[in-house]
Amino acid sequence: MYDLAVIGGGPGGYVAAGKAAGAGLKVVLFEKRELGGVCLNEGCIPTKTLLYSAKTLDNAKHADRYGVIVPEASVDFGAMLKRKVKVVKKLVGGVKVQMRNAGVEVVSGEAFIKGKAADEGFLISCADAEYQASNILVTTGSEAAVPPIPGLKEGLGTTVLTNREILAMDHIPESLVVIGGGVIGMEFASLYNSLGSKVTVIEMLDKILGPMDREISDMLQAQYAKKGVEFHLNCKVTAIDGNDVVYVDSDGSECRAQGCNILVSVGRRANLQGFGLDNLGVELALNPAGKPYGIKVDEKMRTSVPGVFAAGDVTGFSMLAHTASREGEVAVNTILGIEDSMSYKAIPGVVYTNPEVAGVGLTEEEAARKGLAVEVKKLPMAFSGRFVAENERGEGLCKVLLDPATRKVLGVHMLGNPCSEIISAACIAIDKGLAAEQLEAVVFPHPTVSEIFKETV
Repeated sequence: MYDLAVIGGGPGGYVAAGKAAGAGLKVVLFEKRELGGVCLNEGCIPTKTLLYSAKTLDNAKHADRYGVIVPEASVDFGAMLKRKVKVVKKLVGGVKVQMRNAGVEVVSGEAFIKGKAADEGFLISCADAEYQASNILVTTGSEAAVPPIPGLKEGLGTTVLTNREILAMDHIPESLVVIGGGVIGMEFASLYNSLGSKVTVIEMLDKILGPMDREISDMLQAQYAKKGVEFHLNCKVTAIDGNDVVYVDSDGSECRAQGCNILVSVGRRANLQGFGLDNLGVELALNPAGKPYGIKVDEKMRTSVPGVFAAGDVTGFSMLAHTASREGEVAVNTILGIEDSMSYKAIPGVVYTNPEVAGVGLTEEEAARKGLAVEVKKLPMAFSGRFVAENERGEGLCKVLLDPATRKVLGVHMLGNPCSEIISAACIAIDKGLAAEQLEAVVFPHPTVSEIFKETV
């Protein structure tokens, strides 16, 4: 009998398994592919590895701005891909060592929940063996959503790609059409624009980057338009015709965009099928149309069935690796009887384009929709001496939203390198309810780009 069975070895699963085993629980972790899940194997890490190579290329091409001459900087795409594989293997190996050192039993194979055991706990089968556990944590993650667009499924895996196939592509396409201008879509647009592809982005909304701050997303779009990326907003894709993406623009006219490859990046869908979830009878979360989009959980990551927990993308709520890890921790603490609950008020979002985008907390648009008064503080990133020294001709912005009454930080949004490494300070400020006066008393190191946060406040 195991104390905890974890189904899915992604950021939510392996973090929870390690924490539970470290606290003395007997834990079994099931993973049908590789430890690390989509994030480590088919998402965050391989994408960021390639994006860093692209950023290095950008730096080399424009090194003359810094008094350094790099003649004819070029790409060895094969070497980039080999490095991507090496980085992923190294990190997957690290997770395996973590699990072994923590005492987690890792089972390779597709787990199937058979239901409640006759005596106590739950029964799970995997690889011709049966396991019994007092608690189950479901962390089965998500997969790329494939909308029912005529011609899309017919081209899937050849001309049409999701994040999984495009990361396995062994060449740089002459042209790429990206359906969806969200985070994933813009990161691949950034990557292949740097590598020399002609990139076109088609987005259904009137802005890129979905719920992120509009002013920041508009600035990023303008910078990429200068780099040659073509944007078509307020457009609905109606069909895939060979290498053509057929779409209707904001005027109702039918248009076409042609690409050697087409990337579908319109969101992700929780993995709810294929592992026996129905045998547990857990309640699912429903969208306004009445369709399930994830497992329904409370603030302690408990499902409607006692002893069954869920964390990560399978909840369909905040589909981010760092959210999954924290949710996994909350679930384990609940099992251990440690008081804990999940809060989503300071979950950061980062876009690893060049320049980077990062944001956390309330946006101006959200505040307006909710009828909330906010005090908005803004400074160009060029106010930071370190930013000017390291970003020749670089443009950026830091925006801070304060509560007018309490002066507490409600939201922080940035454009400019390296805001992905700065946003953590804003997360702490929002999570701990810090006011502007408290931040003013904090000593930030000089010269760093992080000073822009304090100076903006």
